[in-house]
Parts: sequence; C-alpha cells; structure tokens
Amino acid sequence: MKPKFLIVAFLMTLACQPLWAKIELPHIFSDHMVLQRNEKVSLWGWANTGEEITVHTGWDNQEYHVKTNIEAKWKLEIDTPEAGGPYTISFKGNENEIVLKNVLIGEVWLCSGQSNMQWSATTNAGIDNAEEEIKKADYPNIRLFTVARRTSNYPQDDLPGTWEVCTPETMKTFSAVAYFFARRLQGELNVPIGLIDNAWGGSPAEVWTPRSVFDKNEDLKASAESLEETPWSPVSPSQLYNGMVHAITPFKIAGTIWYQGESNRGRWDVYGKLFSEMVGSWREAWGYDFPFYYVQIAPYNYKEAEQGVRIRDVQRRVLETLPNSGMVVVSDIATIDNIHPTNKQDVGLRLANLALKETYQKYEGEVYGPLFKEVHPLGKKIEVVFDHAKGLMAKGKKVTHFEVAGADGVYHPAKAAIKQDKVILSSKMVKEPLNVRFGWSNIAEPNLFNGAGLPASAFISE
Repeated sequence: MKPKFLIVAFLMTLACQPLWAKIELPHIFSDHMVLQRNEKVSLWGWANTGEEITVHTGWDNQEYHVKTNIEAKWKLEIDTPEAGGPYTISFKGNENEIVLKNVLIGEVWLCSGQSNMQWSATTNAGIDNAEEEIKKADYPNIRLFTVARRTSNYPQDDLPGTWEVCTPETMKTFSAVAYFFARRLQGELNVPIGLIDNAWGGSPAEVWTPRSVFDKNEDLKASAESLEETPWSPVSPSQLYNGMVHAITPFKIAGTIWYQGESNRGRWDVYGKLFSEMVGSWREAWGYDFPFYYVQIAPYNYKEAEQGVRIRDVQRRVLETLPNSGMVVVSDIATIDNIHPTNKQDVGLRLANLALKETYQKYEGEVYGPLFKEVHPLGKKIEVVFDHAKGLMAKGKKVTHFEVAGADGVYHPAKAAIKQDKVILSSKMVKEPLNVRFGWSNIAEPNLFNGAGLPASAFISE
C-alpha cells in the first residue's frame, strides 16, 4: 500500500504544479509592439520550472539570461534606447524560440474609460468626417493594441489582444479619441507611439478599481455594492481591473488618457474620492506616478436634474488635488441630444496638447480653459477670478450662464461683465451676492472662453 500511496501523492503534486512544455509570452508582447523609450522595461513570461531563458534584443545585440521560478514564471528588466526601430527580440528556451518582429521603441499610452473612449470611426453614427479620416489613417509608426473585453473575479496574468500597425483598416475600429491623440503626438515628437485601448462602454469607475481600494474605504465599498445591473456593462467592483488592467501593469507606459464619468453621475458625491483612489491604485500597481489626463464629460440632456453638471464639477475639483494630472473641457463640442459627441478630433487634440506641454515640454500654448479660482464679494457685486484666463472673452454679445446667490442660498441669473480677465457679476434679485455658479445645468453650453479659444469649466463656488 505504501508504494501506491507515494505514487498517488506524486501524481497529485504534479497536477498542482504549472507545467509549461514551451516558452510562452503574455499577449501584450507580439510583433509590431512598441516599448517605452529610455526606460528600464520588463519582459516576462512562462516556461518549465527552472528553465533558463535567453533573450536577445536587436537594438543593442545583447543577450540576457534568466531562469523561471518555482511558479514557472520568469521576468527580466532591460534598458531601452532612444526611439527607433524596427527591431527584433528573441526568446529561446529548451523546447522553442519566439522571435518578435517589427518592434518599435517610442511612447506608450494606455487609453481607458467608457463608450466615449471606446468610440471608433465606424461605431454607430461614427465621427465627424469619418470617411476622409479613415482614408488618411496610414501611420506605420503608430501601433494599436485593443484589449478584448472580459471580466474576472480575480486578477489575471494575461489578457487577449495583439499589436497592429495603424492603417485605414485597423484605425476604423479603434478608439477615435486615442487615435487622434496619437496622431498629434507622433507628428510633434516624431517618435513611434503605442496605444493600448482597454475601454468598455457604459462602465462605471468602480469596475476599473482594484479590490484593495474598497477594502480600505467602507464608504466606497458600500456605494459600489449598491450598483444595479445594466445590459451594457458589468457593475461588480473590480471586474474590469482584474480582467483588463492587472495583466499589463508590469508593461511600462508613458501615461494614461481617460474618458469616463457618465455612468457615475448618480454617485457624484463619492466620485471624486473614488476616481482619486482609482488613479492612485493604478499608479501603485505600475510602481510610478505616471501622468493621468482625463476628459470632463460633455453636457447632455440627462433625465435626472443636475447629475451631469455635478459630476463635471467633481471632475474639476479633482484636478486641484490629484498630482500629475490634467483635464480637458469639451462643453463647446457637446451635442446635448447625443451622449456620444462625434467631434472626437478636438478631444484627442486637447489631450495631446496637455501631454505635449506637461509631459514632454514640447508645446508652449495654453492647454486649459478658464478654471474657477475664487470669488471676491464687492457689496452689490461679486468678482470671479479664474486661472488660465488670459484673453477672457465671450463668444457672443454677452456672457451667459452665470448665477449668483446671497445669504439665503437661492440662485438667480446674473448680469456679467468681463474686466481685466475677471468677471464682475450683479443681479437685481440679490442685494449682496456671496456665491456664484456657472454653467449649472446638465445641458449648459456656456460661451466663456480664454484667448486660446478653450471653454471655461462649469463650477459652483460654495
């Protein structure tokens, strides 16, 4: 009986061990990929336990050696050069060799959020000038990786997808905002750009946030667990982080662009904390504070009063406390009867200008519209001060969408005058105004801009 017991025990041990007959790589490594330039990047994969893997990098003709651990995993850190390519990378083990071809070195950006980030040139109503944009989308130095949509209750080590060269055929089904962002960057930096698109239409921020955030914040956990099922997106906390983010956290990126918020408008009161915690958790997972640039959602005719403008104001306020972040305002390109504005060109352009100025120091122009700073009560009038207000102007005969309130907290429409890049407000209904709000409705499309032609964000001064 004893030999049989030993045999059974041995077989059970084997069944519990990961067995890899050949080297395997995660899907984020494939032909046509882009690696982050001038960085120490990670390469990793799986093979037999204890197997030695030889990695050869084409840009420096160097060989690196690494052994798999007891879990049959291996990981290697290598230095990348300045932008260039195409190169090859080979991975050789005892049983097989994998050679990745047409690899570029450049700038890699993660592009995430819900439907306005996922939206492509051929999605439903498409985008402005779609036919012409698709036709000219021949950019061999822009590479596209689309993460297949999937959920998971636990963090995954791999995800489906493959890198593709940007052509009219591949661009037309890729994120339009991300494509226009990359086209602008590539034109200005003259380096390869890699885009990882892992957006999911209708998704709330809770599903993109790892479990650790909810474990540490009971208020966020309670809010997340109250989400109701929808036909367009999963709502269980952390499911998309587990299935679509965790596996690529070892992959070096330059930064993230994000377009989301519509699905959180009913929980605008906790969104600021949730969003900040989500960004912080992603940075912790990657191991560094990469830039995080996001789009303030556009005006839209939501049925619920004020929820749309409330979430926009929360997004504005987060900008004041979230380091290494930036926000673009798109109230001037809104179509209040369409939650998916078709002008994705300007969204991508504004995000790119943010990155060019704040990440790459390659753009000297203004990248923000006027952002509320403070108010100064002046008896019967009140003065509003903005940051990024040089050349403050109204596109129209008079400034619109300002309201003031006195000690009773009741808001009334206000008469506005621009003086020295500030706005002076008054109302016959308010003898001594103390607070101001601007663009305060779901469908407000205000006409206040700065000299760079960028719109002012909605705000409330309370």
